Amino acid sequence: MKPSKTILAVVADAAGEVFEHPDLLLVGMNGTRVRPPREDELIPLPAGSKLFTIPATPPMGQDPRRNRLTTLRQLPARLGGGPAQAVSAFLTPGYTRTLLPAADYAAQRQQLPLWAYTAVGWCVEEERFYAAAVRVDRNLQWQPEHFDDRRLDPLVRRVLRDYPDNRLLVQLARCALDYHCFAAKNLFFRRWEAPLPTSPVCNARCLGCISLQEAPECCPSSQERITFVPTVEELCQVAVPHLQQAENAIVSFGQGCEGDPILQAEVICDAIRAMRRQTTRGTINFNSNASDPDAVERLADAGLDSIRVSMNSVLEADYQAYHRPCGYTMEQVRESLRRAKGRGLFTMLNYLVFPGLSDRRQEIEALVGLVEETGIDLIQMRNLSIDPQLYVNALDIRGEGIGMARMLAEIKQRVPRIQFGYFNRTRDNFFPAGYRTDWPLPA
Repeated sequence: MKPSKTILAVVADAAGEVFEHPDLLLVGMNGTRVRPPREDELIPLPAGSKLFTIPATPPMGQDPRRNRLTTLRQLPARLGGGPAQAVSAFLTPGYTRTLLPAADYAAQRQQLPLWAYTAVGWCVEEERFYAAAVRVDRNLQWQPEHFDDRRLDPLVRRVLRDYPDNRLLVQLARCALDYHCFAAKNLFFRRWEAPLPTSPVCNARCLGCISLQEAPECCPSSQERITFVPTVEELCQVAVPHLQQAENAIVSFGQGCEGDPILQAEVICDAIRAMRRQTTRGTINFNSNASDPDAVERLADAGLDSIRVSMNSVLEADYQAYHRPCGYTMEQVRESLRRAKGRGLFTMLNYLVFPGLSDRRQEIEALVGLVEETGIDLIQMRNLSIDPQLYVNALDIRGEGIGMARMLAEIKQRVPRIQFGYFNRTRDNFFPAGYRTDWPLPA
């Protein structure tokens, strides 16, 4: 059947200028398979998304005249000639990619930064970019237009003036102003979800860790990790005013600028109890690798509302290869999920997805089994930010999966109660009306 739209490949020159290629159609990668996108794998590029080049990496496309794949190493003369570079989209939050950019990654000269690389093309009929993605969350609070820095600096200065000795606020001010962390900005805007980084250490060595890399000259972390454990007083000075005053208030332990908060469970339990003595308003959330089931129970008993557990794969070998846990096993993580649900926590999976791994048949079966066994309420379909070639090699990914859109549809059919999303939720929105039938979401 002839496609309803003509989606051209998008390429760039050595200076980074982006062009649609007049003679090549868009293709993407699922695992190690290069193929044209299916219609259910493409949507107009969401507002707020960005395009960037993949340096010194030749793009691939489909030559419709010869009906074959081709690797474009040199641009045609009408596009200026010279070396061709692949182009990727970085999706605005709330969208899960369905295909990776198709490129000759073996030609890379250096490891790519920690971004989520997404296939992108140009729609001839509509004269706009299309991305290989599906929408998984309706929440619009994380759109870039809500984070105007022009209002931020005076708000930060005022809070630091009120609490000059609070080390956590100093850390979050830097996160907001220097690293442009949306969650940290929320704290100073006094709205939505705000962060409570607590742990300077971790018991995993994730390949895609954004706060600490073993070889930073190859793949630098995107932010610096916190170097201290905040006191209960420091945590409450940050969290309590936010819980009391913010619209749709959430405070979350376990942020990008820390290790894993499970290692600071005792101080966090004390802090949660202290917060709840001052206010019952708002939602307290915990993002973690959930490596300690006993700690999860203590956190729940202290007054935690929800937990989000990070996992790139439900299969032991793939989990180990990415997370590289130190002193704990996947079975402890599964037990934490069981106990969290048993203690009444809203339980989410921070599923770090990658086309070609997450949509493999064996992974789908394991994921459905985990959801049914542990009672997980919501799967956050988070795009894994990592160099595709590094991930493929580290996990020995071969071939392709069934497709991310098909994977989502199948899981929803098999487990109708499961929710998909991208963001943490407030207590009053844990189970929104109609959640059993709200898939797929409109683009």
